[in-house]
Amino acid sequence: MSSVVLTRPTLVLNKAWQPVHVATAARCLVMLWNGTVKVVDPQDFQTYCWEDWSNIPAQDGDDVVRTVDREILLPEIVVLQNYSKVPRQTVTFSRRNLFRRDGFRCQYCGQKPQSSELTIDHVIPRSQQGESSWENCVLACVKCNTKKGGRTPKQAGMKLLKKPKRPRWTHLFEVPQHCISSWAHFISDAYWDVELQK
Repeated sequence: MSSVVLTRPTLVLNKAWQPVHVATAARCLVMLWNGTVKVVDPQDFQTYCWEDWSNIPAQDGDDVVRTVDREILLPEIVVLQNYSKVPRQTVTFSRRNLFRRDGFRCQYCGQKPQSSELTIDHVIPRSQQGESSWENCVLACVKCNTKKGGRTPKQAGMKLLKKPKRPRWTHLFEVPQHCISSWAHFISDAYWDVELQK
């Protein structure tokens, strides 16, 4: 049991309490032990060092790791003590991330059909030397994609809702399936839906 729960994801915040990445519970317990992080209580945002955290009694249903003499709660959120920068990396150009960037919305008519009714459109068509890139690909519903055909939006008399851009990177953008309900204060729907600026 312990080896399984130790792989559970834990949200890591920087000193400004911004999410910077997701780590395993095992890694976070090691960082807690050596003073690199403190555990954040998602109820009242109180922080705990190793000594305080390891002495909190577990309740029924809590995820814990068992040692010889105690049960230690697994943290869901930790805050770094000596690191304040958000790592700058590149978002993988993938279908999944493109759907997230565009909010599952057609970038021509603004509708949000079923995912199966959305296609990836090249703003400048490949037939006109358009590249597959963040700056040239957008989501389009089947109806708008058919109307646009192999033309640019200007040639087709259509207008984009917004200019396509490369989103700013965050580990959580890459791995959102790891989200836990207690993270909601730090990662709200607005966090995913707002336009990401360069």
